[in-house]
Amino acid sequence: MPAPRSFDYAVVRVVPRVEREEFVNAGVILWCAEADYLGARVELEPARLAALAPAADLGTIEEHLAAVVRIALGGAGAGPIGRLSRRERFQWLVAPRSTVLQVSPVHSGLCDDPERTLEHLMDRLVRAPGPDAR
Repeated sequence: MPAPRSFDYAVVRVVPRVEREEFVNAGVILWCAEADYLGARVELEPARLAALAPAADLGTIEEHLAAVVRIALGGAGAGPIGRLSRRERFQWLVAPRSTVLQVSPVHSGLCDDPERTLEHLMDRLVRAPGPDAR
């Protein structure tokens, strides 16, 4: 069994009214240098957003969230930022912003499988808990 690898991650937040500082967790960005892995997942629950900001422009917010995933993937479809290295793209994605999309502070951990860890973080930090959750 391979030794656990260190990783860094940040939670993507939708902050519909920046002045109120209320947010909905909408995704996770994970960088594992040892595996040369950068991944991002986003899932926004419209009802949660509507509870904070009924007039929020859901379509525009979803477009910006999709851009986070494209930038993590890299390549021509991600524009100039997509041509940067994975490490540089991670640093760009987690840079502080004062806009509708923000990220949490960067946290660290250890994992065996970055892809599986990203899904685990989505379950714990973004997706609504199921009826059996405590």
